[in-house]
Amino acid sequence: MLNKNRDFQRVYAKGKSSVSRIFVAYVLKFKGNENLIGITTSKKIGNAVKRNRARRVIKESYRQLEPSLSKGYVIVVVARGKTPFVKSWEVFSEMRRHFRKLGLLK
Repeated sequence: MLNKNRDFQRVYAKGKSSVSRIFVAYVLKFKGNENLIGITTSKKIGNAVKRNRARRVIKESYRQLEPSLSKGYVIVVVARGKTPFVKSWEVFSEMRRHFRKLGLLK
């Protein structure tokens, strides 16, 4: 997991992005044999319950997709206002579509 602000800033500045109504995904290639993921949820999304739900559905979708992803990427997923209100299967299908578009799927 990513947890340093400078790591997030580097991915925002140098990475490729893909935007949907549910989330924004940023991807940056790095030298490593594992993927690093960071999830951002701001207070604009809502109270703590909504922010935690947004993080949970994003984490679960990533967990299901992880075996089919190429290795050596830093991935940052930024939740948007609709994230806590959509079904988890919608987040999964949207994430799969965006990761395919960004070249992460094998």
